[in-house]
Amino acid sequence: MKKIDVTEMIFEKKKTAGVSWASMAEAIGMSEVFTTSACLGMNSLPREKADLLVGYLGLPQEAAVVLAEYPTKIFPQTIPTDPCIYRFYEIMGVYGDTLKELIQEKGGDGIMSAIDFDMSVEKIPNPKGDRIEVKMSGKFLPYNAW
Repeated sequence: MKKIDVTEMIFEKKKTAGVSWASMAEAIGMSEVFTTSACLGMNSLPREKADLLVGYLGLPQEAAVVLAEYPTKIFPQTIPTDPCIYRFYEIMGVYGDTLKELIQEKGGDGIMSAIDFDMSVEKIPNPKGDRIEVKMSGKFLPYNAW
């Protein structure tokens, strides 16, 4: 069994059982963003959390082993055509250099970690049309000089 097989089983359970990413995250005591990412194969769950998730979803125990395996993160080199994902590429195209400049002006010569990282996604009511708020927080990692 591979990560893609487990991801497909999870999507099938979401569809047939009507569970949400939030309910899965709550069932295992982890964040919604990290749980979703692990279910999509881009992060690994601690084994005890993987066991809880497969129990919650009624998946075969072998799926827990796969969810706990370290992922190989391969990113396509083309811009995706899915509008939601494409917009994040667009945001980075328009604001990527701005974010880099502001991070380095405020923190120095370094980067924001995607390893020591936290993110949340919320829908915020707004009279002009509901908003989606994405908050990202990553440890600042300064470049070393030697």
